[in-house]
Amino acid sequence: QVQWVESGGGLVQAGGSLRLSCTASGIDFERDAMGWYRERPGKTRELVATIGGDVESFYGDSVKGRFTISRDSANNTMYLQMTSLKLDDTAVYYCNVVFKTASSWGQGAQVTVSS
Repeated sequence: QVQWVESGGGLVQAGGSLRLSCTASGIDFERDAMGWYRERPGKTRELVATIGGDVESFYGDSVKGRFTISRDSANNTMYLQMTSLKLDDTAVYYCNVVFKTASSWGQGAQVTVSS
């Protein structure tokens, strides 16, 4: 199974910025379709953004214009740059494959946005 490791979470004030990082074993960071998910309090996991697999990246409507997904194949790392953070962005953020069922998940990165 793939071992996923998310990092970069923390506490940030509304309107601030934060960058999450993701590394994983057995993943081709240059070609494999990947993405960021999140679990907000009391809600099921949702897809936030994707990269690869299509000509354009996907962003959920709630984060479009504020979040940017990218990856560095040389360093085998995927990123989620989050700006203009809102209170409802508070969640545990996970990285994983997209367009197919994930077989394993990391612990995620906790992002807490305060007023």
